[in-house]
Amino acid sequence: MNVEQTIPVLRIFDLPKARAFYVDYLGFAVDWEHRFEADAPVYLQLSRGGCVLHLTEHHGDCCPGSTVFLKVAGLDEFHREITAKNYRYLRPGIESMPWNARMMQLIDPFGNRLRFNEYVD
Repeated sequence: MNVEQTIPVLRIFDLPKARAFYVDYLGFAVDWEHRFEADAPVYLQLSRGGCVLHLTEHHGDCCPGSTVFLKVAGLDEFHREITAKNYRYLRPGIESMPWNARMMQLIDPFGNRLRFNEYVD
C-alpha cells in the first residue's frame, strides 16, 4: 500500500463562521462544496499550499474538538499575514517547543485545533 495523501476531516456547525475563519482569516480556498439537498448539511474541501482539509456539518462524520498537526515552513510570514487581519476572536502567538520546533496553535469556532509546527535547524 502507498498512501498518496491524508486529509483531516473536521466537524463544523455553521458554514458562514467556518468561511470567516478558514477562508477570510486563514486564507484557504474553497475547492468544492457538496449537499445532498438544498437544506442538507454541507461537506466541503479547502486547500492552501500543500494542506487540504475537509469540513463537515454531518454529525456522524467526526467529533468536534479534534487536532490537526501541520508541519510547515514560513511560520513567521503566515503569522504576520493572519495577525494583520485583526481577527476579533483570536490573537495567536508562536511558542518554542521542546521538540526543537516553533508552533502556533489556533482554535477554530468549533473547538478544533490547528497546530502549525515549524522545525528549527
